[in-house]
Amino acid sequence: MFDLNKIIRSNIKALTPYSSARDEFSGQASIYLDANENPFNTGFNRYPDPMQWTVKEKIAAIKKVKKENILLGNGSDEVIDLLLRAFCEPKENNIITFPPTYGMYEVYGNINNVEIQKVSLTPDFQIDVAATLKAINPQTKLIFVCSPNNPTGGSINPEAVKQLLKSFEGIIVIDEAYADFSQQESWIGYLDIYPNLFVMQTFSKAWGLAALRMGVGYASPEIIKVLNKIKPPYNINELTQQAVLKKLESYADVQKEIEILNKEREDLAKQLTDLPIVQKVYPSDANFVLAKVNDANKTYNYLVDKGIIVRNRNTVTLCEGCIRITVGTTEENKEVINALKALK
Repeated sequence: MFDLNKIIRSNIKALTPYSSARDEFSGQASIYLDANENPFNTGFNRYPDPMQWTVKEKIAAIKKVKKENILLGNGSDEVIDLLLRAFCEPKENNIITFPPTYGMYEVYGNINNVEIQKVSLTPDFQIDVAATLKAINPQTKLIFVCSPNNPTGGSINPEAVKQLLKSFEGIIVIDEAYADFSQQESWIGYLDIYPNLFVMQTFSKAWGLAALRMGVGYASPEIIKVLNKIKPPYNINELTQQAVLKKLESYADVQKEIEILNKEREDLAKQLTDLPIVQKVYPSDANFVLAKVNDANKTYNYLVDKGIIVRNRNTVTLCEGCIRITVGTTEENKEVINALKALK
C-alpha cells in the first residue's frame, strides 16, 4: 500500500528547509528588525506571510478542509514542478500522463529530466485502466489526471480513478482546474480516504484571477509538509494574497458567474452543432467546448482574420480536425457563431 516515505527523494527527505525571518516569528510586534526590510512604510515594504495562513483559512472554510491540507503555488504550474522535484529522481523515475491533456505535465517532466510514460485516452476520452496498470513500473511515482480534461472538456470516469488510487503505490494527481464548471463531485472530499491523492485547483478560471497566478494543492498534511520544505520562501506575493482574500469574500458572485457561463456553454454548443461546418461538439464540463470541424486550419485562420482568437487543436492526439473555443460573454459568443455561419 501507499507509503509516503518510500516515494520521497532521499535528498528531499534529508533536506533542512530554509527558515525565513517570517517563519521564525509570527504574530504582532511594534518594531520589526529581523528581516533586513526597508523600514519606511510603502504598504509593501514587509515580506508577505510565507505560509499564507489567512488565505488558507478562508479557502479551508469554503472547501471544508483543514488549512494544513492546503498548498498555495505561483499558479498550478509551480505546484506541478514541486511535485516532480519532491518525488521524482531525475533520470530514474517516471510519470504517467493521458494525452490529449494539459501540456505542462510533460514540460515540467522534461525540465526535471523525468521520463514521461504516455497512455492515450480512449476515443471517447476516458482512461484505459488496463493499459495504465500495465504501464506502471517500480519507477513510476506520479500519475496526472486532468478532470475535466483540457483540451477535451469532459470529466474522467470516477470509477477508473478509484481503481488507480487503490492499485498505485505512488501519488495520483487530479487536476481540477475546471471543476467549478462541472456537476461532478470534487475529489477534495476523498482526501481522508485515499492517502495517495493530490488535488489541484486554480483561481485562474472560475475565479477570474488568471493574471495573479494562484494555484492550490490539496492533500494529506504529510504530503503538504514535504512540498512546503522545497517551495520558495515567499512564493505568493502580498498583492496576490490580498486580491485573493478580497475575491473569496464574493464567493456568491463567483457562483452566479459560473451559472451564467455554464448556460452560455450549453447555448454555444447547441449553436455550433447546428452549423454545416461542424461535424461534432464534444460534451464539456469546463468553460470551453471542443468542436470537430471540416477544416480546422482554415476555420482557425478565418476567425483570426475576423479578430477572433480560438485554439487550433488540429495537431493534438485524438483532437485532429478540432478547434477549442472558450466560452465568452453572450455578445462574444454570438459574434463567433455569426462569423462561422458565413464560413463556406
